[in-house]
Amino acid sequence: MLAISIQIALALVAAAVAMSFWRLLRGPDAPDRILALDTLYINTIAILVLFGIHLGSALFFEAALLIALMGFIGTVALCKYLLRGDIIE
Repeated sequence: MLAISIQIALALVAAAVAMSFWRLLRGPDAPDRILALDTLYINTIAILVLFGIHLGSALFFEAALLIALMGFIGTVALCKYLLRGDIIE
């Protein structure tokens, strides 16, 4: 039962990744693209966690943690760039 649930969840999260990627490409302005990028890395974390549960490997959880850290830093840097025009002052 768990294996079927994980496969369904992977399919749904993969659909969410596709929709986020579409919004990233078609977003009308920069804040929409930043939000799509933020959603994209959160969905990627969900996929990695689901793969980690499916395969029983802790390596995927560590990769998810690294992606979460890099995604947060990237979102903050992009927002700071939009507000101020530069990242480091």
